[in-house]
Amino acid sequence: MRKYTIMDVKTRKEGSSIKQGPAKVKVARKGGKIMRPSKFSPSWVVTHSKDAPGFKMELIGRIREGVKKSDWKQLIQYTDSTEKEFEHILPASISSMQKKAVYGKETSERIYELARLFGLGYEVFDSKEDFKKWLITPTKTLGNKIPFELLDSSFGFEMVENEIVRIQYNVYS
Repeated sequence: MRKYTIMDVKTRKEGSSIKQGPAKVKVARKGGKIMRPSKFSPSWVVTHSKDAPGFKMELIGRIREGVKKSDWKQLIQYTDSTEKEFEHILPASISSMQKKAVYGKETSERIYELARLFGLGYEVFDSKEDFKKWLITPTKTLGNKIPFELLDSSFGFEMVENEIVRIQYNVYS
């Protein structure tokens, strides 16, 4: 079983000396050694979605290369989730994903979409728990559908993301 450490991480904008403020980042400890998410990994994207210039271009490259299984597992741990929870969202079965070291383009893209969505959700809601509760609660503005159930398509992702942005800016439909 892995142990986790919550660390304060100070972020800076590229080319600026202005601190954006501390962010709590959960990092896995493996054999007493701290494992931080590598830059542009899905777990890193959750907390740094707008930190770097050329961010989207880098993500396109990462998607084309494929997400490593270890990065996927780290994202699952960071979001306090299980692979089973994402089974209906991912284009590949969990059993086939367990056999691969690097995932294909379609699966990698969905993993990064999840990372971006969770990053936005964590930013808008007060806690991971509040965001996860919102994801599994039917929402009137989404036709009384459960947001999490809409994440199996790109249109569903877009609808859920738009709803989170509306909540962020207090714009109700």
